[in-house]
Amino acid sequence: MDPQHDNQPAPEPVTAAEQQSAWRQLLGYAHPYRWALLAGALLALVTGATGLALPLVARELIDRLAHHRPITTPLLAMTGLVLANAGIGGVGSYLLRRTAESVVLTARRRLTSYLLRLRIAAVDRSEPGDLMARVTSDTTLLREVTTDTLVGLGTGGLTLIATLVLMGVVDPVLLAVTVGVIAGAGTVIGVMMPRINKASRAAQDSVGAMGAALERVLGNLRTVKASGAEHREEQAVYDAAHESWRQSVRSAKWSALAGNMAGLSMQIAFLTVLAVGGARVATGAIDVATLVAFLMYIFYLMSPVQQVIGAVTQYQTGAAAIARIQQAQALPAEPEARPAPLPAPGAEPASLRFEDVRFRYADDLPHVHHGVSFTVPARGMTAFVGPSGAGKTTVFSLVERFYDPTGGRIVLDGRDLARWEIPALRAAIGYVEQDAPVLSGTLRDNLLLGNPDADSDDLRRVLKTTRLDDLVARLPRGLDTLVGHRGTKLSGGERQRVAIARALLRRPRLLLLDEATSQLDAVNEAALRDTIADVARTTTVLVVAHRLSTVTMADRIVVMDAGKVRAVGTHRELVTADPLYAELAATQFLATTD
Repeated sequence: MDPQHDNQPAPEPVTAAEQQSAWRQLLGYAHPYRWALLAGALLALVTGATGLALPLVARELIDRLAHHRPITTPLLAMTGLVLANAGIGGVGSYLLRRTAESVVLTARRRLTSYLLRLRIAAVDRSEPGDLMARVTSDTTLLREVTTDTLVGLGTGGLTLIATLVLMGVVDPVLLAVTVGVIAGAGTVIGVMMPRINKASRAAQDSVGAMGAALERVLGNLRTVKASGAEHREEQAVYDAAHESWRQSVRSAKWSALAGNMAGLSMQIAFLTVLAVGGARVATGAIDVATLVAFLMYIFYLMSPVQQVIGAVTQYQTGAAAIARIQQAQALPAEPEARPAPLPAPGAEPASLRFEDVRFRYADDLPHVHHGVSFTVPARGMTAFVGPSGAGKTTVFSLVERFYDPTGGRIVLDGRDLARWEIPALRAAIGYVEQDAPVLSGTLRDNLLLGNPDADSDDLRRVLKTTRLDDLVARLPRGLDTLVGHRGTKLSGGERQRVAIARALLRRPRLLLLDEATSQLDAVNEAALRDTIADVARTTTVLVVAHRLSTVTMADRIVVMDAGKVRAVGTHRELVTADPLYAELAATQFLATTD
């Protein structure tokens, strides 16, 4: 966690423009379920109507008692209204809650889909834990916003208006007293709303910060343990959790004050109406039955008043959450496109050309490439060598279009890379990353990640090619064995072979291998090196390598230094023509020249 975090200023409250945007976004999420929401709202209104009828029936009951008339009809009516209120209210509540959960699901699907299309540069600038909090914590708040704001504001508002109308019918004077008390409380609550908004925004941001701090530790737990840093990292997570608690309590304080103010206003209204109504009964202006009916309306008024205030309060929290969702959806993302089919067996290998390519990872960082130019013909193996930081791995990232060059251009098969649709481009490429990542799940899941439709013959062939068949035979459940988080149940060499097998199953026209054999023993490396040589006969292979045994078998070698290409040639040519390559061959490769 950033030690400066606690000193950072609290986030600004959501602006009016953001409020409007958040409202439109909320309506967009709810639009597919508008009929279910409408049905739930109508049931809520019917429930409210049955409640509003009770005071009128109660007044009739009291009047009949006072005049010694039969009370069977009003008693039956009251019983029916109570039962209808409970039954219809239960169905409506379930329908609204179910719809709210559907709204949350829609928001999570849309946000997850967008996050998976984020450009790598945007991911580099973000905290994964914070992004996860936006998918989990922030979207969860939409559940309450949907029911409390969208429906609650509508049904509560209509019920409030209907109640006030009926109260005016019963006694206009007492209605004026009630409205005066409620208006005063509403003014005070209106002053609280910006504070609720600001506190809610800070609370949601602090949840994201806590998620980022926790992901930072759990994602690198072995390193933390090996460094003896458990207590320091534990304190960092505790600090983030405490900040989340502090901001959430602050938000809860203002929300509770607003809610209590609503309850207090209704209590004051009740006492005031009781005093004024009692005086009016004493003077004969109204009878006792009218006062009882009006007091019952005061009780019924509490629910819609609190519902409306709760809707406005909850919207402040929801607007903060939606604003965070919108921030995530404003990050640069790749265009949405359908997955492209993989190359057919025997497809022509790809050709590649860099033309004066310049690149840097951010505007405030120095350039990694300073005019890189080279040509890779279709078919064969090209090796990239050079000191650390020369820009070799960046070449692969640019070919995959994880990033776009800031100058120059990259041409694949005679066409500018920028004109390729990203799914079609990546379908033609097999990429083995430097750290050969393996995902949680089974070994089969990992192997088929890039080609889920691969048949058993292809899978068996690739397993044999990468010498994974012996591993599969030893595993308790074969290909269906779980490999653990990030492949922790596999050795480093096994993870590399899994990554290579995964790439080969895609039948790539262009195969990118970044230190693909660095963790293999001599026997497996020699076998895999022969496999790569065979693959290079039918496809284009680019290799970043530090081992002389890999480099010497390349058809051409690109020597990079300080973000530039300084020489291109074969091993024999470069040993005599380029001093840097000769030095690398003699020292870094740990071998003598041929």
